[in-house]
Amino acid sequence: MKKSINILLITASALLFYCSCSKSYLNPTPQNTVQQNDSIYTDPAGAAKFLAACYTNLLQWNESSFSWLGLTSITSDDADKGSDPGDLGGDKDQMDALTYSATTGSVAEGWTGNYNGVSNCNQAILNIGLYTQLDAGLKNRYIAEAKFLRAYYYFNLVRMFGDVPLIDTVLNSENPDDVTKAATRVPEADIYAFIEKDLKEAMSVLPTNDNQAAADVGHATKGAAAGLLAKVSLYEKNYQQAYDLSSGIMQGSYGTYGLVDDYSTIWREIGENSKESLFEVQSKIGVPDAAVQQYTAVQGIRAGSFKRITEAGTVSVSAYSGWGFNVPSQDLDNAYEAGDKRKKATIIHIGDTLFDGVILVSAANPRYNYKAYVSVFDESYDGDGDNTNKNIRLLRMGDIVLINAEAANELGNTATAVSSLNLIRHRAGLGNTTASGQQGLRTAIWKERRVELAMECDRFFDLIRTGQAATVFSALGKTFTTGKNEHFPVPQVEIDATEGVTTQNPGY
Repeated sequence: MKKSINILLITASALLFYCSCSKSYLNPTPQNTVQQNDSIYTDPAGAAKFLAACYTNLLQWNESSFSWLGLTSITSDDADKGSDPGDLGGDKDQMDALTYSATTGSVAEGWTGNYNGVSNCNQAILNIGLYTQLDAGLKNRYIAEAKFLRAYYYFNLVRMFGDVPLIDTVLNSENPDDVTKAATRVPEADIYAFIEKDLKEAMSVLPTNDNQAAADVGHATKGAAAGLLAKVSLYEKNYQQAYDLSSGIMQGSYGTYGLVDDYSTIWREIGENSKESLFEVQSKIGVPDAAVQQYTAVQGIRAGSFKRITEAGTVSVSAYSGWGFNVPSQDLDNAYEAGDKRKKATIIHIGDTLFDGVILVSAANPRYNYKAYVSVFDESYDGDGDNTNKNIRLLRMGDIVLINAEAANELGNTATAVSSLNLIRHRAGLGNTTASGQQGLRTAIWKERRVELAMECDRFFDLIRTGQAATVFSALGKTFTTGKNEHFPVPQVEIDATEGVTTQNPGY
């Protein structure tokens, strides 16, 4: 393969041999010239900057915002494109209709964003190990955190694309074998095995959340690694491992966690890093490169008119507005049982009074994502709608308890499955499940996952994992082709850059 193609590959995939950090973080030297600048490895503070780059990737547009929402939420039956008919958001109409292709921008961003994360983690794992004056315990913890995050990025990649290149170290662009490795897809099973290895190694080192220093809140913990591995195990149909891990989390073996009493508070500023949360993206306004890029702006109420209840009466106000994409669908609206408290905590309807006293009088769409709402009155807000203080909850106890219910049911442990399912239902203000038999419980648990985790970027993957996708999308008038739409297409730019070494998924 020609050297010019090697360079294109590196650019297209963002599998950089330099750390693809944000501008506020250290830009390390390439692996093959590290020995020429060994002095950077004598200052322990530099190691933290390598690790910070692994986390910073979570803040990016293509990792947690517009492209990610298009891939994981707008594609599902939970959400519609939203906005207005003339504003396509680049390609969000294609994501909504499942008509995306190998040249669709959001698809390419999903690939690039997660491989940027992998690259940063590989750089961190390599370079942190070279710091000679860094405490051994801290060094091991930093490396374990990077492995947790690398596993998270690969979990995204394998769910989106299936077989993908497995890049487990910093590569050398002058080495033909490394270039081929960066372009060659390996089987899903190998990716899952690698994810498991990273998470198990991370679990053995990371502290529990109740043994974590206050300054480290937001960093990966033993519970986060155990929770992600439980979720990965569900995708692998390793139900025993999913059950054991989720049970351990619920019983306190991996830290102190639990369901918060009031579901609606989870996504408010006061609900950040609560006992419900195993891992969330930390977002901070007022600090350069520390806030999630446009997560709330993308989903904010479009063309909204607002009033607010005050001591002086109900007055017109300016509240948080945005682009209005990724709106809850009518189908999701209809999925809630009567009396389910989660509906009002998930969907903003025109006429609703929100937790800060704001009343939505009118808007471009009839429904908006309450979990992405930010209050300009009761929460931190600096006037910059692009970046807010809202953390993104990536893994929480509601998910873990339902993983436990599903795994228990698949193992034939009906009593535990029912008990865990009812824990979730009771918090939502609902009675015990009436489902019975393994298939009946399976259907009930899958439905509960939908309404418990609505608008949290899980539904599309759950439909694929459980084999419901073709039936569900057909009922909505969308074409889901079995054998094709289980995965997104590999971006054409990757195939072109590698002269076909990177292959395409079936049907695209």
